[in-house]
Amino acid sequence: MRKDDEMINIGIIGLGYWGPNYVRIFNELEQSKISYCCDIDGAKTDQVKRTNPFIETSKDYKDLLLASDVDAIVVSTPASTHYKIVKDCLSAGKDVLVEKPIALSTKDAEELVNIAKKNKRILMVGHTFVYNPVVQKLKEYIYNGDLGDIYYLYFSRTGLGPIRRDVNAMWDLAPHDISMLLYLLEDMPTEVSAKGQSYLQEGVEDVVFMTLRFPENIMASIHVSWLDPYKVRRATVVGSKRMAVFDDVNKLETLKIFDKGIDKYSEKSYADYGEFQLSIRDGDVHIPKLR
Repeated sequence: MRKDDEMINIGIIGLGYWGPNYVRIFNELEQSKISYCCDIDGAKTDQVKRTNPFIETSKDYKDLLLASDVDAIVVSTPASTHYKIVKDCLSAGKDVLVEKPIALSTKDAEELVNIAKKNKRILMVGHTFVYNPVVQKLKEYIYNGDLGDIYYLYFSRTGLGPIRRDVNAMWDLAPHDISMLLYLLEDMPTEVSAKGQSYLQEGVEDVVFMTLRFPENIMASIHVSWLDPYKVRRATVVGSKRMAVFDDVNKLETLKIFDKGIDKYSEKSYADYGEFQLSIRDGDVHIPKLR
């Protein structure tokens, strides 16, 4: 068992889009350091070596599995490679942080979880938004009942690119929104359906619309696309008392709480106008201060 104050030696497999960020951040933390980096592109490992000469590099990820000075491994390779690489890392006795999605099938994902349990290793997926202070605050509003009964939620994650070849837009983008949805509701859906369409590459959907139904009649929808004119990263929660919008693109007003809703009244309140049983309430907008 590692002590809390022990230094953790990290290995990075994949130095594409996210890999260099992991190198920088883990080296900035007091209790971790990057000891080994790997990428099949030698130019990327050479670049890391120039700025971090103390880091070992390789073009073969299996070198990290044999390294005694690697305690944990970050897998930030294309999604189609996650299953094989993560399985090898766990089997070699390494803790693993893998970028989303964990794998491309339920069967493969469950196998990785079982291997981690069997080998008593940490297996963590990069669902970064559940650690976002704004999302945590939004969950606090939901948990405390500030929004009332939750009616429905909808998520939009769109933009023009980047286009993937090994996975479709749902596998690439929706894990962020699904992780937030499960985190906010602390429940699993009872029904899930998804429809997508391929426009740019045959068999690879560029746009997907997903619908989920949860207990207590809560509905949710997720719209993802890498073929859209607007960059949108938005989650909306509609409750019986208030509504909330998390807009990750708007850094000044990232979370807004709307005192809007429909108030219900009994017919006794309107003796002569029984049709006025529902009253629209349009109140203030609150923008909490968050780090």
